[in-house]
Amino acid sequence: MYRFVLGAVLAFAAAPAIAQQTAGEVYKWTDANGVTHYSQTPPASGKYEHRLITSSGATSPAVAEAAAAAPVNPQCTAARANLTALQAEGDVMHDTDGDGKPDKVLDAAQRTSQLELAQAAAKAYCTP
Repeated sequence: MYRFVLGAVLAFAAAPAIAQQTAGEVYKWTDANGVTHYSQTPPASGKYEHRLITSSGATSPAVAEAAAAAPVNPQCTAARANLTALQAEGDVMHDTDGDGKPDKVLDAAQRTSQLELAQAAAKAYCTP
């Protein structure tokens, strides 16, 4: 009988330690498109919430943290600037003679082609 009681007491005493071992970390953030993400790893850059979850499902208060700023990729910056210009209203001009000054307005087909190139560049050079 005493062995049963002793075993029950030891099992009860070990329960908090077991619960702590099964706790998990969850990171929550919203991307540039407004989509909320949950992950076991934090995002590469930007603000996020860090939560600790126990095996019972309880969470600690959310702590907002800022990820270390990712190094800026100049190709990504250029691709995003091109996307912004090509998706905006109005004429888009480009340099045809190589003197560094825009001198010709893109027609609709050229604009569509340049938009596709800028989207491909953003996909290649910008991390999600």
